[in-house]
This record gives sequence, structure tokens and C-alpha cells, in this order.
Amino acid sequence: MENLIKALQIFLKYGNIDYPTHCEHDVLYVCVDPEKVLKEDKEKLEKLSFTPDMEISECFSSFKYGSA
Repeated sequence: MENLIKALQIFLKYGNIDYPTHCEHDVLYVCVDPEKVLKEDKEKLEKLSFTPDMEISECFSSFKYGSA
């Protein structure tokens, strides 16, 4: 859980969204636009299992923290 909290703290730097997450098909999505995230933070997020989602352009996704 510690790594999930670290990732969420990084995402918080890019906005305090009212409904920032959702799960779908065992994937956790965080609705932060990857275009706004600094390269260094993207690298940290990748190590924490979050990558920019290719299907939903303004989100990051993770299979590690999904709903299953």
C-alpha cells in the first residue's frame, strides 16, 4: 500500500480532483493528464506501476492496484 500512497502523492501535485480514480476490468485509472506531468514524475510513477493510458488520453493506469 505504501507505493500506492507514494503514487497518489505525486498525482496530487497536478491537481486535487474531486473524483480522481475509477476501476474498470481490474485496472485502476487515475485521471491526471500525462501531458501535464513532469518527466521525472512520470519515471517515478512508472516504477510505482502507473503508466499513461493509451486508450484514455487524460489518465494513468495500473494493473497492479486494480479491483481484483
